[in-house]
Amino acid sequence: MKKNGFTLIEVLLVVAIIAILAGIVILAINPTRQLGDATETRQQADVVTILDAVYQYAIDNSGAIPNDTGEISTTLTEICATGAADCTGFADLSDLTTNEEYLTAIPVDPEGNTTDGAGYQIQETANGRVTVTSNDGNVTATR
Repeated sequence: MKKNGFTLIEVLLVVAIIAILAGIVILAINPTRQLGDATETRQQADVVTILDAVYQYAIDNSGAIPNDTGEISTTLTEICATGAADCTGFADLSDLTTNEEYLTAIPVDPEGNTTDGAGYQIQETANGRVTVTSNDGNVTATR
């Protein structure tokens, strides 16, 4: 009498092949790199959003950027988060969020914010250009 079914060797061989294929797929997808790319993309969007708001403010105020009232200095300074308890030592860009005219809130860096800081740094260069960067320095934009 002959029995139908799979031998232990056949089952183990199929499981091993599936495990190898699953490992190859996971390496190809690389979820850590995908997450890092998503974070960097968000940081780039936030940096551009802050720069756009500063320059929209300048357009509406005869070319004066928030620096004219001391918010942006020539030293790279972390931006104060919207609703922070204390903005001492931070660049206070609340002019941009007043009445939600330029921004509803200062964007917060997903990787590098502090208690009252937004995690992005801003400065005015010697030639009058504004630079915004993430705290980790991976993303920088100047206009």
